[in-house]
Amino acid sequence: MKALTWQGKRDVRVEEVPDPRIEEPTDAIVKITSTAICGSDLHLYEVLGPYLKPGDVLGHEPMGIVEEVGSEVTGLKPGDRVVVPFNIACGSCWMCRRQLYAQCETTQVTGAGKGAALFGYTALYGSVPGGQAEYLRVPQAHFGPIKIPQTGADERYLYLSDILPTAWQAVAYADTPPGGTLAVFGLGPVGQFCARIGRHLGAGRVIGLDLVPERLELARRHGIEVLDVRELSDVPGALIDLVDGRGPDAVIDAVGMEAHGSPVGKLAHTAVGLLPDKLAQTMTDRVGVDRLSVLHAAVKAVRRGGTVSVSGVYGGEADPMPLMEMFDRGIQLRMGQCHVRRWTDEILPLLAGDDDPLGVEDLRTHRLPLARAPQAYEMFQKKEDGCIKVVLEP
Repeated sequence: MKALTWQGKRDVRVEEVPDPRIEEPTDAIVKITSTAICGSDLHLYEVLGPYLKPGDVLGHEPMGIVEEVGSEVTGLKPGDRVVVPFNIACGSCWMCRRQLYAQCETTQVTGAGKGAALFGYTALYGSVPGGQAEYLRVPQAHFGPIKIPQTGADERYLYLSDILPTAWQAVAYADTPPGGTLAVFGLGPVGQFCARIGRHLGAGRVIGLDLVPERLELARRHGIEVLDVRELSDVPGALIDLVDGRGPDAVIDAVGMEAHGSPVGKLAHTAVGLLPDKLAQTMTDRVGVDRLSVLHAAVKAVRRGGTVSVSGVYGGEADPMPLMEMFDRGIQLRMGQCHVRRWTDEILPLLAGDDDPLGVEDLRTHRLPLARAPQAYEMFQKKEDGCIKVVLEP
């Protein structure tokens, strides 16, 4: 089959790789009909290369049609249409029984000290072949795949794989009081959905912040108040002044480790990228390599006693944080990989009707064949051609 493979920093290629097959009785094989590029994939393209090896198959936002199931998969059959969550969970271990699916003890990558295995990511998360491919082997298929209606555009349901439940969790963790104010740093795909979900779940005011004109315009189109950070010399101060002189009740960081405006963090990324893989892994594991400008701004902008919810991915072990200020101001901080299946039953009814309250069909800017995935990665990273979300078609 054809699949997108990692070959090196900023080097991804579509190659022929072996077709997947059933390896365990809880496996399924899914023929992929749509698969998206996630902002987290760009971390592999740039920063997390030391944990990849040439030939690794990327992608963790897939959906498609079940081709084959293992002997212990009773909830699926060939022909079912499914979305595949990015994290792999068994549904029955101690963690899964508490709906902490991103910490599944059956698939935890204990050798690396990490949580549940992920599709198409690094050795830290199991090196499981991903879904930017024609076919995908799905472990733990008795629990993971989400069955969806046979009709309706793929893009009505595709984002259940990651960014829609990730945004839902970020908003739930933010815990904005009814009628309160929610600020969202970063209006990429997750940030767009955070802003829309925040309004849907009762925030009285939602403010989105970004520096990309197309992202700002898309948020405006959905009734979100926006701030262009290029026009602000003091982003936290501006938010505090804008919201009653005390700041938003809750702030979501939907940006993560590769934030703009962090030259020291960028320098660290570049330096680590020049090192041999083993040394680079050690540096990444033991030294802060994140660009923290957004996270620090979120902490400084939220009102006293407020909540900062982090959905953007961070990768450093020694990142400095303003703990005295956080303690003094009584800030709550919540974060983590999304527990996808915890939220999908709440979200799915919103996708099945005709009204599309979360605007899922107004996010994708580019739909391209899998063969053009390398160009799509470059375009997405450089934010060219108004690129906000890319969907690939194998």
